[in-house]
Amino acid sequence: MAIKNSGLELKKLVGSNLLVLGTDRTLKELNKGNIVKIFIAANCATDIKDSINQYCKLSKIPCEELKDDDSEIGVICKKPFSISVVGVLKSK
Repeated sequence: MAIKNSGLELKKLVGSNLLVLGTDRTLKELNKGNIVKIFIAANCATDIKDSINQYCKLSKIPCEELKDDDSEIGVICKKPFSISVVGVLKSK
């Protein structure tokens, strides 16, 4: 898992309708094979981070841990709540 300095790539994807917000929705789409990349907040819970990493390894999907915490990712995604996990959908 790579650690990025900023969510620049995430910022570019906001508004593209390709983002899935939240652990449950991201894992659901990952199991369907619709995710191409996952971003994790720096302060994401260890058990969630470990399970996401396990699924990413099995699916051969890149997983990036951002230096931003979950509240900052919420701001980047223009949401009024914290977001720990963001998935990027395959483009249609």
